[in-house]
Amino acid sequence: MEVSVLNIKGQETGRKVALNDAIYAIEPNDHAIYLDVKLIMANQRQGTAKSKERSEVSGSTRKLGRQKGGGGARRGDINSPVLVGGGRVFGPKPRDYSFKLNKKVRQLARKSALSYKAQENALIVVEDFTFDAPKTKAIVEILNNLKVSDKKTLFVLPGADKVVYLSARNIERVQVMAATALNTYKVLDADVMVVAEGALAVIEGNLIK
Repeated sequence: MEVSVLNIKGQETGRKVALNDAIYAIEPNDHAIYLDVKLIMANQRQGTAKSKERSEVSGSTRKLGRQKGGGGARRGDINSPVLVGGGRVFGPKPRDYSFKLNKKVRQLARKSALSYKAQENALIVVEDFTFDAPKTKAIVEILNNLKVSDKKTLFVLPGADKVVYLSARNIERVQVMAATALNTYKVLDADVMVVAEGALAVIEGNLIK
């Protein structure tokens, strides 16, 4: 698969770049995508939810009523889960929500997500670029030139570029990330990907071993 390389003015450079079919033209595996996105979201959970059980609630341990003959459920002290203000039965406890997912499955998920973007023509390749100083206006101009200003856009760069990141961070629905940090969720969450030419080799190096 070949796509045209554009400059940041939205003009064709006359060059084309070949996208690796093993990454951008595979049959997408929806289940692998589901598992990888589930893992990413699970890793973001704090897992700090906690409720007090019966033994942790502050209150008297005096038995409130007789064991039998009261006409209702038996209960001991005021901390009983039966009563309002009592402890909670089987409440949440701090836990780790992460789970293991094989590396090859995660790679397949990223390839599948990128293949979807290629099929939808939502992948734009541009020449490598940077700025001398952070300028939000510069990113806005690129978005307008590429005609994607109304879409949720993900810029993928060959490496971390603080100047480009600072230029884009105040723009709603625009994100900038290095190719090494690219994940399935970010690819699917974006309406369109603007990939710097140099980032293609980095992506290929990460996904093709």
